Amino acid sequence: MDLVTSFGYEPTHTPQHIILIRLLIAAALGGLIGWERGAQAGTAGLRTHILVALAAALFTTLAFEIYHEALEGGSNNPDPIRAIEAVTAGIAFLGAGAIFQQRGSVQGLTTGAGMWLAGAVGVTAALGYYLIAAVVAVFAVIVLAALRAFSHHVVSVHNDKIDRGTEPPKDR
Repeated sequence: MDLVTSFGYEPTHTPQHIILIRLLIAAALGGLIGWERGAQAGTAGLRTHILVALAAALFTTLAFEIYHEALEGGSNNPDPIRAIEAVTAGIAFLGAGAIFQQRGSVQGLTTGAGMWLAGAVGVTAALGYYLIAAVVAVFAVIVLAALRAFSHHVVSVHNDKIDRGTEPPKDR
């Protein structure tokens, strides 16, 4: 163990193999959401969502490792929630960057929301709530895929009515 310690090994409160499993689960579930986004929108897709979920999981893991270290060091007021709030703010910043306005229409909202959700899935996986993380990721893909088809149908019906003149255009 002295050789390992000399290379900078730090023991963790959570066993390191569990941390690695949590990070892999976060990456896989973030990738699931990103795969759907990349296949449909072509913007922030597989790689972006994996990185967002992985970063969120890593920051969450680090926050709780620091929390436990602070408790063991005698601190009676450690607050890991601040780290999760910082992760949320960082992901919101990335998501906002994916949103842009062009000629009166806004695009990228779903991609930004998907990135934010991938981050939440990463935090959830890092906390060890694998089933919740998996169900949310699968539900997100179902929502994204099913509601895309529904919204395209509704928009096309609405546009057809405007084209035929049966529905007046909206005032701006």
